[in-house]
Amino acid sequence: MAPVLETIARVRAELPRQVALLGFCGAPWTVATYMVAGFGTPDQAPARLFAYRDPDEFGRLIDVLIRASIDYLAAQFQAGVDAVQLFDTWAGVLGPEEFDRWCTKPAAKIVAGLRQRIPGARIIGFPRGASTSLVSYVDGVPFDAIGLDWMINRKFARDEIQSRRPVQGNLDPMALLAGGAALDREVDAVLASFCERPFIFNLGHGILPETPIGHVERMVARVRKSRP
Repeated sequence: MAPVLETIARVRAELPRQVALLGFCGAPWTVATYMVAGFGTPDQAPARLFAYRDPDEFGRLIDVLIRASIDYLAAQFQAGVDAVQLFDTWAGVLGPEEFDRWCTKPAAKIVAGLRQRIPGARIIGFPRGASTSLVSYVDGVPFDAIGLDWMINRKFARDEIQSRRPVQGNLDPMALLAGGAALDREVDAVLASFCERPFIFNLGHGILPETPIGHVERMVARVRKSRP
């Protein structure tokens, strides 16, 4: 953990104060899927089978990860971040009941535990692929904002999620990789959908490694140009 925290402190010292520094942490369910399988799989079947066959033992693993996540995120705040995001990349492979048990409830424990340590901590939740389960996630966890993946219906997200919390997202990383007119159209569509309420423009997941930096610069320029 120490090298990460040292990097955060160094970056914070070099950034202007008006520039926010965001930290992040993998959510317990997503981290557990990699721990159980040892690598990423298309549907994270090893962890899903473990959770079905021995939910009590799997729950103990999740509890360990909840405690570790609280420690890790608290340390990031102490090192200088302004807000953090809880990434649940593999939330979308779970059914509604499993999603509640392994994503929503652990997230609620992390938020409560972190704010006991860091009062007023700003926290963004991002359960990729949650679809309509995102409503119960938002209602069940007092996040400051919610990250939206690129797969969600934007009207649904605007009406059902942004009416409850500020949202972040949801540009398709593939559109950023494509660049050109396709990127411009997607940027404009995201802005048109969400700019009337509190909103953080961002991708709907991580940037693809092969993305040209020129495409990122084009996206940033277009977003900035749209601001009043």
